[in-house]
Order: sequence, then structure tokens, then C-alpha cells
Amino acid sequence: MAPYESDDNTNEDLRTGRRKAARYVVPVAVVGVAAATIGLVPAFAGSGDPELPDITAEQLIEKIAASDVQQLSGTVKVSTNLGLPDLGGLESSFAPGGGAGGSDDGEGSSADPSTKLMELASGTHTLRVAADGPDKHKVSLLDKAAEYSLIHNGNEVWAYDSASNEAYHMTDTASGSAEDKKEEAPKDVPTTPKEMADEALKAVDDTTSVTVDGTAQVAGRDAYRLVIKPKDSGSTVGAISIAVDSKTGMPLKFTLTPASGGAAVVDAGFTKVDFGKPAASTFDFSPPKGAKVTEGDEMKSEEKARPKAEEELGKELEGGLAGGLEGLKTIGEGWGSIARFDTGGEGIPSGAGGDAGRFLDSLGTQVSGKFGSGTVFSTRLVNALITEDGQVYAGAVTKDALVKAADAAQ
Repeated sequence: MAPYESDDNTNEDLRTGRRKAARYVVPVAVVGVAAATIGLVPAFAGSGDPELPDITAEQLIEKIAASDVQQLSGTVKVSTNLGLPDLGGLESSFAPGGGAGGSDDGEGSSADPSTKLMELASGTHTLRVAADGPDKHKVSLLDKAAEYSLIHNGNEVWAYDSASNEAYHMTDTASGSAEDKKEEAPKDVPTTPKEMADEALKAVDDTTSVTVDGTAQVAGRDAYRLVIKPKDSGSTVGAISIAVDSKTGMPLKFTLTPASGGAAVVDAGFTKVDFGKPAASTFDFSPPKGAKVTEGDEMKSEEKARPKAEEELGKELEGGLAGGLEGLKTIGEGWGSIARFDTGGEGIPSGAGGDAGRFLDSLGTQVSGKFGSGTVFSTRLVNALITEDGQVYAGAVTKDALVKAADAAQ
């Protein structure tokens, strides 16, 4: 099917549709997670391109915004290829309890969702998802013989790690102010195509090209293919492709390809999906016998009961950090925007000596210009320049764009 392009990607209809899509959250949202995104298989592989009625980009965005899927179950394949350096397992030392195998110091829990699903930040993973209305969700991360599950059922939130036989429990009580609940609630993370699409649609503005580029078949469903691209050069983002279910309007697959080419940076898509009502037992959970259970509510209470002196110290530290970022500025607009701030200290000097210096040199690239010298730390999507005088320039832009911005700031 031939691509269809909107007459005017910047008109009011598009902006209205984008705002509506950005506000809408499908109930597949993962409760209490922290993590990232996804790309190894070709985008939208299927058994053929279905014939569907013509649709404009504006109409397709409106279709996503109007989507009201309340019930589903299925399997999602998530792959992430950010090009991060191999830190030799160093990241495991930041897990609760100091290791991937679970807590061994009596503090924290390997089932704590705030760290467990950080595993999605790299590699390829399989998720089993289910939803039944706004307060029943389940996401399971499958890993060979082990499984990690996050279950939200009414006012109960459970997480269970079968590898360590540890569980994490929180209660979503109805009491307290909305602001308190917002503060204490676990953070939702984009792990489904719908959630990722919502984030991408927030970036649609005058610097963006939005088109409908034919059709696809994903998980046995006919879908339209929405393509979002930066209009200007300098961004590391090549294109974002979203496969939108032709009947429900729900995104079934999300693929982000870099401007540099090669494998996708992020690729998340349903391999199986069913929009029927999941069995009620899907959301039932009781800790297995012998499992270590960590009560997240008790940990919150302990934090609130800290000695006053410790609280004051915390405020001082927070104030210092906020002060260090006081000069935060945004250079440029749209996809080529760059964040600039002063760390308030020295940067990373070029050719720093010692083991630490050699390690940092191996992770970054030395650059110089009118601004002096500095180091660029790169992934396939985000780059950051730290100058020798402590200035930081970061964004989803090329290394040359960062150096140009640093020079222009002189």
C-alpha cells in the first residue's frame, strides 16, 4: 500500500491529536517499575501487508488517542541496543542487597521493582502481560527457568522474583491526599508499545515529519504503520515506527532506528495478543512458602521516621544538587535541542593520568574547539559532552552538534 502523508504536519488537528494521545494512558501500564526500551528482528515482520482503507496521519493519531482497550493478554518481545559499554557486571553491585542474586545483608529486596526491570535497558527479553480494567495488571519478565512478576490487583501490589524466592509488597491505600499518593506510588515505565508510542507522540511538533507509511501485520493483527521523523539534521534519531491496530487503535509495535543506521535502538512488539477478558486468577498472588517478603510500606515509614539531623543533612545535599543545576538551559528546539548546565566543579581533563583516567578515556572520545577541550560520552542515541571546566552539553544529537553548541556558548 502506498504511503499517505498529511497535508500539513503542523496544523492544529495534529497538535490536538498529539496532546490527546500524550494524555491517554492504556491500562496495560506497568505499576511500580523503572526501566527502558528496545531491536533485533526486522520491523513489522509478518505474513504480508494487508489492504486497509486510506487514513491520514492526523486521523491515525486521533485513533490512537481514542483507543480504549481495557482488557488484554499477550506476549511482548523487547530488545534494546543502546551501544552501552560493557562494565563487566559492575551494574549488579547497584542492585538491592549488592548483587543480582538477591539481598544478602538483610536490607532491600531483589524483587524491588524500582531496580529489577532495569534489566530491560539492554539485550532481548520476553514479557507476558495482562490487564483487566484500571486496577488489575500483571507483567512477567521471563528469563530461562526463572520468572519475575509484578502484579497489581485492586489496592495490592506484589512483585516476586522466583530466582531468589523473594517478594516485595505494597498497599495502594485510598487514604491520604492525591499528592501523597502520587509521591509514594511506584513510577510507571514504558515497557509496552502503547506506552512508548505515547512518549514519542509528545515529541511531535513543527520540527517533525509524521506520515502513514503503508500497513503491516503484527501478532496476527492488521495494522497501519505511523512513521515519525525529525525534519532537521543533527539528531541521532533516524525514525520512529509505530504499528497501530486497525480496529482498536492500540499500538502493537514500536521501533526506534538511529540516524547512523544499523540495528534498531529500541524494538518492542506483541508476538501474541488477545483482547478478551483474562481469567480472574491471573491477578491472584500469595508468597510461596519460605519466601522472604519485604514490605515496601514499612520501608517508606522508616524513611519518614529518620532522625531530624539526618533529614536536615538530606535537605542540604538536595539543595546543593539543585544549586548545581540552577543554570540549566536548553539550546535549540525539537529533536536537535541540547541541555546545558554547569556542574559547579572541574570537568574531566583530557588525557587524565592513572587507572581512573585511562578508564574514562576508554569510555569517551576527546574533543576540542573554541570552548577548550572535553570528553564526549556516547550511546547510539544520547551523547554528552563534559568540558574541562565542568560544563555539560547533552542530547539526542551528534557529537559534532555538541561541539558546535559548546563553541557557540563562548
